[in-house]
Amino acid sequence: MLSQARTRRRAVVTASAALCALTLAVSGCSGTTKDSVKDDAPADAGDAKANPDAPLKKGLKIAFLPKQINNPYEKIVDDAGIAAAGEIGATGKEVGPSNAKASSQVSYINTLIQQKQDAILIAANDPNAVCGPLKQAMKQDIKVVAYDSDTAKDCRQLFINQASSEEIGRSQVRNIAKQLGNKGEIAILSATQNATNQNTWIEFMKDELTKPEYKDMKLVKVAYGDDQDQKSFQETQGLLKAYPNLKGIISPTTVGIAAAARYIGDSSYKGKVVLNGLGTPNQMRKYIENGTLDQFSLWDPKKLGYLGTYAAAALASGQITGAEGEKFKAGELGEYTIGKDGEIILGPPTVFDAKNIGDFDF
Repeated sequence: MLSQARTRRRAVVTASAALCALTLAVSGCSGTTKDSVKDDAPADAGDAKANPDAPLKKGLKIAFLPKQINNPYEKIVDDAGIAAAGEIGATGKEVGPSNAKASSQVSYINTLIQQKQDAILIAANDPNAVCGPLKQAMKQDIKVVAYDSDTAKDCRQLFINQASSEEIGRSQVRNIAKQLGNKGEIAILSATQNATNQNTWIEFMKDELTKPEYKDMKLVKVAYGDDQDQKSFQETQGLLKAYPNLKGIISPTTVGIAAAARYIGDSSYKGKVVLNGLGTPNQMRKYIENGTLDQFSLWDPKKLGYLGTYAAAALASGQITGAEGEKFKAGELGEYTIGKDGEIILGPPTVFDAKNIGDFDF
């Protein structure tokens, strides 16, 4: 009898263990909480539905994470986004590293998750290094919006692009080619080697240069100043010494173009080497006025930050999910439509020169 009782107890234990194993596969044997389900959910659950008539939630917490905290261009973007947050009853802030290294943003993302932010807006230094923590943020129902420089597509819901990446890249070549008469050696002074936006633009620049009209132009070097003023200054000096026949430099980064202009403006290369790229009017005004360069391009970074905040708030409020074709209103900027892969384009870049630079103050 004792032996039969033990046998029955073993059967019950075995059955319970099997049931527990089966339950673990679904929810965990010790019990399931709302948080544990959310943590195990994929970053994009795929079952969320947009409600375009939903009001923007009040009291949202929105954080901007730039490539580096002391980048003057991104300071303009983030300040405008923080101001826009105040307009809609949200709280905005900026946090970030002092350098633009690939993994420098990871610890800040983790902190923002712990703070239970409603949305994180990030200008990624590297498309993949930030993916792990960003996916964790999305699992915690924190909305993730990339701006200026994208992450991998599955690591955010939206990407706010300044302008079409293709148009930015190709227009950089078209602009400097016109200044050079489509002849001569050129170089590119970029930011970091892993910067998503820079690399995308550069690929379009290289492709543009394969066209027959540029057969007498040659790209001799892509240099990287790491979005640091002094390093960009030194890289400019190095390019001009290494390539004595260099006729032009494209610098698609506000830090790089300002540093290059400072070097060229105080050297014998002034008036001999054409400089073009992306910069802000207030930063580049003196170099236009003293003849160091004739033109440069950019979009309005204030509008980029403003749009970023409204997009993040629309996500956090359930107006949109990030699906292609969804629409939302971005305050005074009007209505925007989400494109392929969650991309939203701010608008075409503006070319600044001596004729119009006085009309802008940023």
